[in-house]
Amino acid sequence: MTKNDINKLRGKTAVVGLAESGCGIAAGWSAMEIMANSVHDALDDAGIKLSEVDGVFAATAFHSMAAMSLSEYLGIKPKFADGSQIGGSSFLSHILTAAMALDAGLINVAVIAYGSNQKSIGGFKTISEAMPYEAQYDPRMPVTAYALAAKRYMYEFGATREDLANIAVSARDWALLNPRAYTHNDGPLTVNDVLSARPIVDPLGKLDCCLVTDGGAAIVMTRADRAKDTKNTPIYMLGAAMEHHHRMVSEMPDLVRTSAIDSGRRAFEMSGYLPGDMDTVQLYDAFTINTLLFLEDLGFCKKGEARDLVKNNNIGPSGKLRVNTNGGGLSCVHPGMYGLFVTLEALRQLRNSSGDNVGTRLDGGWIDNAKLSVAHGNGGVLSSQVTNIWGTAETI
Repeated sequence: MTKNDINKLRGKTAVVGLAESGCGIAAGWSAMEIMANSVHDALDDAGIKLSEVDGVFAATAFHSMAAMSLSEYLGIKPKFADGSQIGGSSFLSHILTAAMALDAGLINVAVIAYGSNQKSIGGFKTISEAMPYEAQYDPRMPVTAYALAAKRYMYEFGATREDLANIAVSARDWALLNPRAYTHNDGPLTVNDVLSARPIVDPLGKLDCCLVTDGGAAIVMTRADRAKDTKNTPIYMLGAAMEHHHRMVSEMPDLVRTSAIDSGRRAFEMSGYLPGDMDTVQLYDAFTINTLLFLEDLGFCKKGEARDLVKNNNIGPSGKLRVNTNGGGLSCVHPGMYGLFVTLEALRQLRNSSGDNVGTRLDGGWIDNAKLSVAHGNGGVLSSQVTNIWGTAETI
């Protein structure tokens, strides 16, 4: 497929339904039940029948063949399915694959879904193999890998733990405006709260790390021509790209430069827009260091400058750059794999601006007149990077 062929995907498909389920604690629910419930709710949101779904895309840490298991559970026989597992960014990759399958006419309606009950069962379950060159050192993965990147970033650019703490503070400020957020009622954070939290792996403390919750999510995609006839405002995929340069963090070419540099560049190029055009920025913030790295690698500032960009709540509700407006993985929800939730928030902000009723936010929680959003997913240990650009009809 040539560059021109790929750019033909711009604006050809749209999300027409979305939902989440079981976020927070969903005691007594299996991961599959949470995921399937999300699918049913997303289809209802779209006004599309389950019997019309002919493309299924899913990945979890609980099912080795998630797309097949979900299809069987739902009682459908898809023409195309993809259960590719590249970590938390899998779902943003599935969006690209679904767009290609839809545009090629292989399918008509795609669902992309995730579900996890990790909080209820007492911890994250993994189907990952041990990393051969790292397991002997008994690292506490994945936090050890992200701490390694954070330590290197601090060494190279003079960043401090306070700089990382600013990210957690801003995320919590957004969560306080979002009744869906797991920490909505926990009150604001201060930099000192983050610095004095229980140490996990130096330099990261407990509040530098994402939440542990249950939760599932799903979106429904179809071609642009059909999207106009669905129940709610369609949001169009304008750009998408993925890239990965390593699996093990010991093989990462540069601890402070991720392959988001490449996925972001190509996704923005496909979309025809620049980072500065985005009305919201939804980043996979499993750890505070992620936000610094991705702001730089996606082009919102130069390398080493994100520590200044996040000061003075500039990425919070009172700031100029709207980052992780639901509270992010740090303060909203994080059921093990967060990629579909950055997508939901990007879509929700755009649909709200289009007049759809997509839930409640306190004053300042919704971004007025949002027309463009970037959602960025991360998988493994800063490994797989996938960038999606979304826009309303007027942006095509």
